[in-house]
Amino acid sequence: MDDVSRAVEAALFAASQPMTPQALATHLAHHGGMEGADVRRALRELSAHYEGRGVQLVERGGRWHFQTAPDLAHLLRPVHEEPRKLSRAATEALAIIAYHEPVSRAEIEAIRGVQTAKGTLDVLLESGWIRMAGRREVPGRPVIYATTPAFLAHFGLNSRRDLPGIEELRATGLLDPVDTAMEALMGASDDPQVDQVIRQSADGLAPEE
Repeated sequence: MDDVSRAVEAALFAASQPMTPQALATHLAHHGGMEGADVRRALRELSAHYEGRGVQLVERGGRWHFQTAPDLAHLLRPVHEEPRKLSRAATEALAIIAYHEPVSRAEIEAIRGVQTAKGTLDVLLESGWIRMAGRREVPGRPVIYATTPAFLAHFGLNSRRDLPGIEELRATGLLDPVDTAMEALMGASDDPQVDQVIRQSADGLAPEE
């Protein structure tokens, strides 16, 4: 293992959160002038080096971090995992945001068919799984929400393309209230923006870029 790989390995072990190759290069530039290409090469080599070991180097949403091998995670759960239970409303809101981001609270409510309490979104913001992604350029300029790299990391996703398909979600029962709400809303809205969201949902919850 060369000096660049050793430096990248040490930086990631000490990091409090996942890091992008650019962030690593910037951090390590103060300690030897490493280039981004060197860091990316080192990340690939380290990922291969740790493959099959108890600790693995993985990429989630363009950010790299070390994690316990999936088949050994159960050994650490009693000590390190803190159960995080979401309400049904929060789970549905998180799913809608993940599949349709960025979306506003009004768009989430249009898909769910019921009002969404502010506290529901606050819970998701506090968890670090969603973020405020700006404001919609429409009257009132409502806040729009999107998922975060922490969401991808928690659910073991490389990107939103790895989200389960609509049939898998239906099998879990997650989409039942959403489907019912959409049937009631189809053709019942005078808001073109809401209609567009409903039509997207009716076509299937497919990940968007």
